[in-house]
Amino acid sequence: MARGGPKLHHQRRYELGQSFQDGGEHYDRVRPSYPGDSADWLIDSVGGIAGVSDAADIGAGTGKYTALLVQRGLAVSAVDPSPDMLAQLRLVLPGVPATEGTAEATGLPDAAFDVVVVAQAWHWCDPLLASTELSRILRPAGVLGLVWNQLDTSVPWVHRLSRIMHAGDVHKPDFRPAIGPEFAGLESHLTRWEDPVTTGDIVELAKSRSYYLAAGESTRAKVRHNLDWYLHEHLGHSPADTIGLPYLTQTWRAFKA
Repeated sequence: MARGGPKLHHQRRYELGQSFQDGGEHYDRVRPSYPGDSADWLIDSVGGIAGVSDAADIGAGTGKYTALLVQRGLAVSAVDPSPDMLAQLRLVLPGVPATEGTAEATGLPDAAFDVVVVAQAWHWCDPLLASTELSRILRPAGVLGLVWNQLDTSVPWVHRLSRIMHAGDVHKPDFRPAIGPEFAGLESHLTRWEDPVTTGDIVELAKSRSYYLAAGESTRAKVRHNLDWYLHEHLGHSPADTIGLPYLTQTWRAFKA
């Protein structure tokens, strides 16, 4: 059972997930990528590059994690429910097959992949139905990778920033993702890193969050006002400053049982 993550009613989870159907260009421009050692750790778990040839990125969005897998020489298939997100992925990674689908119904063939990754999307899925589907497309002893980028709220100023942005996917220390009985040996890997951004970049990042996208204009205006005050008046940054925004990337892996 999952622990320590955001608690969302099914209907609310669906509504927030739907907020990502549009805005692929903006999402790709403002969201950070992922640290390379996340992909390295997953690939090494099945024998390194020599032991891995095929990967699927489910909930691939605009291809942030897909690019890491491609850079490591894997043949990658990308799946996402949003045509707008996939259109952006095809622009960035034209050689990657990209099709509409979900973690519960990928449309991909049986036993075709060594690694299946769900980055920044598992919290939008039904974990039991998705586990059954992803086990189906994995080869024997294949690896399921679940990845989250989140603001590193152990840093005090970032903790307050996350509250202002309503970054609801910041996990508690005891968080463990829910997976089905098709997988075993769940373990995790943590990477701390910084993304160089301006205050304007942070505001645009807030605009890409599900809370902001699903909100009315009065709520959006309040978020923008609070960010302007916090970044420029309280913290004293100027719009030209480059700030190292601390992130914590959680990478989980489990093996097909």
